[in-house]
Amino acid sequence: MQLEAHAPSVPPSDTIPKSGSTEDPTLTPLTALTALDDAIENFGVPVPCRSYDPEVFFAESPADVEYAKSLCRTCPLMEACLAGAKERREPWGVWGGELFVQGVVVARKRPRGRPRKNPVTA
Repeated sequence: MQLEAHAPSVPPSDTIPKSGSTEDPTLTPLTALTALDDAIENFGVPVPCRSYDPEVFFAESPADVEYAKSLCRTCPLMEACLAGAKERREPWGVWGGELFVQGVVVARKRPRGRPRKNPVTA
């Protein structure tokens, strides 16, 4: 059973790759989500966001976010997905192996709550 990924809708873009294009889809930013869907369908190889539970790509826990990022590293469309997500300023989630929060890439997901006042002793 394949799972469908839920993604926010975005306005159409002029940078959508033309169908039948000879360009390598891994190098072209997939600005519109429809272009990303088309590239996934035309690639003919299973990609992580369609093979695993889509909830993991929009997870709250830092461990789940890191897991989703590791899944993206195996995807042949990772670079194009990341470039398109940056252009669309995706509001949140893991796209192209990076975590987006409020439209910008952040290095890692911080756990909920206040940071410690004192460093943790090992």
